[in-house]
Amino acid sequence: MATGSPPGNDKRACGDQFERRAEQYLLGRGLRLEARNYLCRLGEIDLIMRQGDTLVFVEVRYRKNSRFGGAAASVTAAKQQRLRRAASCYLQMKGLNEARQSCRFDLVACEGDLIHWIPNAF
Repeated sequence: MATGSPPGNDKRACGDQFERRAEQYLLGRGLRLEARNYLCRLGEIDLIMRQGDTLVFVEVRYRKNSRFGGAAASVTAAKQQRLRRAASCYLQMKGLNEARQSCRFDLVACEGDLIHWIPNAF
């Protein structure tokens, strides 16, 4: 009988590793962690952080290299829409008014060993 991890676990473990790296990177730049892997019926947000009064919804993407467009290019319009909807759910759950709460969507693109932080990416 063959042993090993079920399909998909290696990918999830890799994703978790880069999310933790991104979190540490952002913490080192003064952001504060609010939540990790926020999940609702409309989507998932990798990291929710705060910078001053601004709530920052962070998408973390990893690619081994930029040969096929890189990590930043992998965030499609459909993915952006899912993130916006999930962020709206988070704000409602926390009782925050979308019109009054300053928010932005950042991208942390990891390519190889490099980390690129793109504030207000979309």
